[in-house]
Amino acid sequence: MIVWVTGASSGLGLHTAEALRAAGHRVIAGARSFATERVENGNAYLPLDVTDPASAEAFATRARALAGSPEALVQCAGVLVLGSCEHTPLEEYRRVMETNFLGMVRMNQLVLPLMRERGGGRIVMFSSINGLLGVPFQSAYTAAKHAVEGYAECLQMEAQAFGVQVCLVEPGDHRSGSSRYRAKVEGMAGTPYADAYRQTIAVIHHDETHGSDPAALGRKVAKALSRRHMPTRLRIASPDQHLAVWLHDLLPGGLNGAILRDYYFNEKKARAYAGEG
Repeated sequence: MIVWVTGASSGLGLHTAEALRAAGHRVIAGARSFATERVENGNAYLPLDVTDPASAEAFATRARALAGSPEALVQCAGVLVLGSCEHTPLEEYRRVMETNFLGMVRMNQLVLPLMRERGGGRIVMFSSINGLLGVPFQSAYTAAKHAVEGYAECLQMEAQAFGVQVCLVEPGDHRSGSSRYRAKVEGMAGTPYADAYRQTIAVIHHDETHGSDPAALGRKVAKALSRRHMPTRLRIASPDQHLAVWLHDLLPGGLNGAILRDYYFNEKKARAYAGEG
């Protein structure tokens, strides 16, 4: 299968691209950090900035020239910014939304005509547990992933008649990613949110550092892509994160919020995790 993969240079995108190649797919990988084109054993690595229409179109043109129209598109490109709702600049909200949501829309609009022309295709979009519930100081990322969730449901209904399947991947915490794509809002230490922010950052860092195996996630995505009928949603998370989603849907909002605040706004945890780097 000819698979285009966005955000393929690091994190879950890198591990997913590697798993797809290992499964025998022909992968055309795109990422901003791929400064120049590279082709190895039929697989290609091309520059791609999903927020730039010219870059996205150039990627699509070159990918088709190298391997033909895509049979699948796997969208992993994403960035995160950590800051309070009050102090995160609008420019940061726009940057996250442009990458995590509108970048996916842009790439889908490039491949959908090609998939309709060939009578079908597969689109896999990386959402997150954050697409299902909120986490303090990740409002931009959470909002973008909630947008992906709703958009994917619409796309699934519209594209089904043309043989296009849509799958949402909802990862929990995994040991992956680069600090380049995890920005922090400057000046948070001088705000009324300083203590809660510091505590939350420590918990988030610990959970990611001790998260699940990203290579295993890549293999699960590759397996789902190869199924005759892909799942509409593929949640890949630890048992406690599955539980957090279930509680979010079952409990009253106030109680659920209290549980999450107690989990993240925790000085004892912050001190225990302070030496982890």
